[in-house]
Amino acid sequence: MSEKEFGQKWDRCLADCAVKFGTGLGLGIVFSVVFFKRRTWPIVFGTGLGLGMAYSNCQNDLRSRYVLHSKVAKEQ
Repeated sequence: MSEKEFGQKWDRCLADCAVKFGTGLGLGIVFSVVFFKRRTWPIVFGTGLGLGMAYSNCQNDLRSRYVLHSKVAKEQ
């Protein structure tokens, strides 16, 4: 794997982690306020789920040989 491919994968992992962390945090806050009388455990649970999913995706992405989500167009 070249340094460029590794950089692309690492950038994608960080972006995925930020999105899943934010989504888990947001859903945890909503569920905490609406359903669980402002307890903190839904926030921690949602954030943990988001980080766990991002970690799993990053592990699979970094272990794969090929860039599966490449936005580079091939020249004809």
